[in-house]
Amino acid sequence: MAALPVSALALGALPGLLGTAAAAAPPRGSATRYTIVPFLNSNDGTVNVYQSDDATDFRLLRASAYTPPANRIRDASIFRHTDGYYYITYTTHTWQDPSSTIGFARSTDRANWTFLYDYTVPVANLSRAWAPEWFVDVDGSVGVIVSCSTTSNEWTFTPFLLRAANSALTAWSSPVALSGIGANHIDTFIVRTGSTYHAFTKNETSKYIEYATAGSLTGPYTISRTGNWAGWGGTREGAALVQLDNGAWRIFFDGYGDGSYYYSDSYDTFATWSAPRKLPGISGTARHFTVVKETVSGGVTLPTGATRSLRSGNFTTRYWQEQSALLNLPVVTASSTAAERQASTFTVVAGLADGNGYSFRNAAGSYLRHWDYRARFDANDGSATFARDATFIARTGAASGSVRLESYNYPGHYLRHYNYQLRVDVSDGTDLFRQDSSFVVAAAWA
Repeated sequence: MAALPVSALALGALPGLLGTAAAAAPPRGSATRYTIVPFLNSNDGTVNVYQSDDATDFRLLRASAYTPPANRIRDASIFRHTDGYYYITYTTHTWQDPSSTIGFARSTDRANWTFLYDYTVPVANLSRAWAPEWFVDVDGSVGVIVSCSTTSNEWTFTPFLLRAANSALTAWSSPVALSGIGANHIDTFIVRTGSTYHAFTKNETSKYIEYATAGSLTGPYTISRTGNWAGWGGTREGAALVQLDNGAWRIFFDGYGDGSYYYSDSYDTFATWSAPRKLPGISGTARHFTVVKETVSGGVTLPTGATRSLRSGNFTTRYWQEQSALLNLPVVTASSTAAERQASTFTVVAGLADGNGYSFRNAAGSYLRHWDYRARFDANDGSATFARDATFIARTGAASGSVRLESYNYPGHYLRHYNYQLRVDVSDGTDLFRQDSSFVVAAAWA
């Protein structure tokens, strides 16, 4: 039985949790960084830039970071090119207005953007060119998937591929319709795994996000999942995917029907998905974005092989302490008993499931793992489930010099204290949660 049972966390069915997704926690001395550039629910004339280290808790990097010199900016898609620049492409008009152009801008630092040009998509009798999405193939070729409608039926969209004809991204090939997806689909987002292209696209009649696969970028695609196949609900659009540090895939989408923004995870390469959750902090503010994931220098490195004690970042006299296998947060001082100090001392080791993560061992040789929300110490049974339950990814904490420990197999869930108990809870994006989930790795009490 897997720890943190689905019924307890209301995560939805995760039958692929023990699948073979490749793990890729950031190397020591490095950190993961996710960047999004959404337009605002209250303003489609500008975009904010947010960043996150876990793809859940996004923090504002810069408000109104880019405002185009004319027209609007919606549905911005971001990627980092081999020239070192970040590029966005975007819809240039509101949904009411016909438009044959998509916009382009670039940045060196993600905070300051320079307008490049508006590009007229050369589709005959074009009415609207919407929701351009970057796609970089395994050979490095750069493309844009753009949804186009014609004047004969201005609300029926078909996905087209534009290929960059030069490295400066100033010239583009003739548009090619993606075979098999066909008309009446918008916001098509594509990822590739192995030799298969996976497309997530909104059916404009049913208002559900559908799923299709192909052996070639331009198709023919076979749509194999329709309706509410993933449990995400209807009036959903703007799908965007990114692979997380533990190998799972996360999809983000705009719940325009209820004014919320959602995410959902898959551990079995898109067959099944967790129940959708509202993206904390920015749901209701951000609209239609894509994600660029990078490994950057910095991050938090813990001393593997060393014995340490872990102190709360916001309750500075309280430390992790094992009490009847469970982990609590009592006050520990030099006058505490020898047994209390020993119960507050642990060995930091390389993660059992991923050597770039971390696990924590007590004096008896048991490991910290999560079970039904609670943090506890159990003997290692050698299973893959236990290894994942006992592995945590180090993220930068809220307090100076502190660390946040994210569950390896439940992304977005962190060790945190609540009522002086150590738990694993999903981030709600608040400053209080960040403080409660921040710990300082201190000198060992024993």
